Amino acid sequence: MKTLNRWLVTAGLVLGAAPVLAAGAHDHGHEHAQAHVHGAVQLEVALDGPTLSIALEAPLDSILGFERAPRTASEKQAAQDALTALRGNALFAPDAAAGCVFKSATADSEALQPGAKVGEHADLDATAEFTCAKPEQLRRIDLSGLMTRFKRIQRLQAQVVTPQGQFKQTLKRPAQTLTWGR
Repeated sequence: MKTLNRWLVTAGLVLGAAPVLAAGAHDHGHEHAQAHVHGAVQLEVALDGPTLSIALEAPLDSILGFERAPRTASEKQAAQDALTALRGNALFAPDAAAGCVFKSATADSEALQPGAKVGEHADLDATAEFTCAKPEQLRRIDLSGLMTRFKRIQRLQAQVVTPQGQFKQTLKRPAQTLTWGR
């Protein structure tokens, strides 16, 4: 029953966010709904009970400076370093008042798979999950770790869904803090 209730809350948040998530979206001939613009990344934030979920979608160029399988030893190392950073806990810093603890993170790109054959545009997808002791206190996420590590990111379009409502915000350098609510 607890799992069903959690699923229903999550489904409600996702379905309720559909108009926000669809705003400005269009098909670009690949699996992602958002436009592929170098230097611009998409961030989706959802707060469901104590669980804070963050999803990042970025053109691979915005992370690595190229959108193909790495060819040289230095490109391979840069790709590995980027994935390691994205799978770590230093890029997103939720509001300290919420008492969030890092739980897990993932990062991957088809272009970085062995034998990958990608077209002219390749993206990278990453997720991070936190458990928050006081989720009602969460009003911001410091993105300075992300912006400092990946200097090619110039603009971040964020969509946030929390029990307090849905919010949309665009950050442009030098801004590094995503804020919402009261």
